[in-house]
Amino acid sequence: MEINFVKHKKLFFSLSGILVLASIIALILFGLRWGIDFVGGSIIEVDYKDINPNVQEIRSDLSRLDLQEFSVQPKGDKGIILRTQAISEEMHQKILDILKQKGDLEEARFELVGPIVGEEVRKKTVIVLILALLSIMFYVTFAFRKVSYPVSSWQYGVATLIALFHDVLIPIGVFALLGKFYGVEITVPIVTALLTVFGYSVNDTVVIFDRIRENLIRTNLPFQDVINKSLNETLSRSLSTSLTTLFVLFALFFLGSSALKYFSLALILGITLGTYSSICLASLLLLSWVKKS
Repeated sequence: MEINFVKHKKLFFSLSGILVLASIIALILFGLRWGIDFVGGSIIEVDYKDINPNVQEIRSDLSRLDLQEFSVQPKGDKGIILRTQAISEEMHQKILDILKQKGDLEEARFELVGPIVGEEVRKKTVIVLILALLSIMFYVTFAFRKVSYPVSSWQYGVATLIALFHDVLIPIGVFALLGKFYGVEITVPIVTALLTVFGYSVNDTVVIFDRIRENLIRTNLPFQDVINKSLNETLSRSLSTSLTTLFVLFALFFLGSSALKYFSLALILGITLGTYSSICLASLLLLSWVKKS
């Protein structure tokens, strides 16, 4: 039994519009909490000699100090990495005194990352995102250059770009809310996860577009019937690929270390939305443009 995706086009567009609008509002009201990699700060890395440190206990002990923001991540079995705002040498020693209460340790690294370095990283990240989006759009346009009816090849590229914008903007909006209410910071692993979503989402979209191209050549059906036929033919492939990936990511989110928690959350959101947009958004955008023309 085939699903009539075209029939529910307005519902899909409305849902996506609401989520995108909510994400934009969250970004305007709250903004993003950038991590130390982007705004600068201090990094303390220590290795314990005889114990496996309890990260939760260390967080609780350090909360007694006047540290506005900090994060503690495990490093192997016997080490931790502490990230905080720029601190003085006096505060550095106070932190070490608290950490030494847990056992003998060796300080492997203490670095101050200035705001200039952080600003450079942030600017380069934005540039990379823009270049990745433009490269993907031009690639799809080139790949479908021989498809000129009933939509032009550049429209396939634009539809892919809109779907990618949808897939990344909504997770960013979620992290704006998490940053406001739970203090979650945007770190390099989270940005890496969002870049991974680009590739995952565009792959799913191109597979469906390719099936549309094949069906346009092999059949004489109206374009909306070609869309429906192509989506139904690729539905099981898209869902099975996404679900097998999501099973692993949910395991990382619930059972993995705290260092992987928000990295896996960004991937969960991005892959879920990428699957949705590939099926319910990108192809139906092409149909909308055909009807308007």
